Amino acid sequence: MTRLLFVPAIVATFACAACGSPQSASNETAPATTASGVPRTADGKPDLSGVWQGGNGRKGTWEEANSGLGVGGTGLDPSAPANPASQQVITDPAPYKPEAAVKVRESFNRRGIDDPAGLCLPLGVPRISLVGLFPIQIVQTPTQIVILHEYMGVFRVIPLNVEHPSDIVPTYMGTSVGRWEGDTLVVEVIGFNDKGWLTGTGTHHSDALRVTERYTRVDKDQIDYVVTMDDPNVFTEPWTIKTTLMHREGTRLQEYVCAENNVEMERFAKILREGVQFTR
Repeated sequence: MTRLLFVPAIVATFACAACGSPQSASNETAPATTASGVPRTADGKPDLSGVWQGGNGRKGTWEEANSGLGVGGTGLDPSAPANPASQQVITDPAPYKPEAAVKVRESFNRRGIDDPAGLCLPLGVPRISLVGLFPIQIVQTPTQIVILHEYMGVFRVIPLNVEHPSDIVPTYMGTSVGRWEGDTLVVEVIGFNDKGWLTGTGTHHSDALRVTERYTRVDKDQIDYVVTMDDPNVFTEPWTIKTTLMHREGTRLQEYVCAENNVEMERFAKILREGVQFTR
């Protein structure tokens, strides 16, 4: 498995700017598979365990899915067409209030030099799941879901069927709790700081952000991922995006140290200090 390491500073390839094989939950009982091809755990839930890739609708191994031209395989290779039904879908721009939209435009005009990723900061939710260059591993048990991200070495521990704790400290990734609604895992995330971006360039939020994620495994190779972001401080209404996580059987997570691969850290910090302006 080969993945390109990249300098995150001023990079807008994470998501649209509009705005490991499956593991059983039990060591004793192998997961069953339904007629749709969805593996199930011993307790009957869809088995989300395994290594997945966001922002890419291709089936196959990591190498097959990322064999197209461009960073991470952008689907420009005509011999390997992407599945049009499993691409990231952002049909409408983020519904920012007029005063909040100003900050989005400023970031866009400055080519995203204020991108938190440029300083090797965690990408937050849902942006961390939209980075198609790096795999995601899901570990599922009857009482919690653990999501491991190769990018930044970020992890999420999502307890099931509990309330959010009362002592939340605001963070980039927020605090998550989950529950099953039929065959869909629903994750509610609160407790964010106001320093992250939601998807692409300038898509900022406040500390009032609440994110609802829905994970539905529709077949062996695909999880439908639907995210609703509600932030009354910057949005006029909730914003929903839809994309997929594609199964990458045989892929494993590797160590990724952002600062070691970002040779532009000092230059980037200088740009931020001096407030360099870009023109179209």
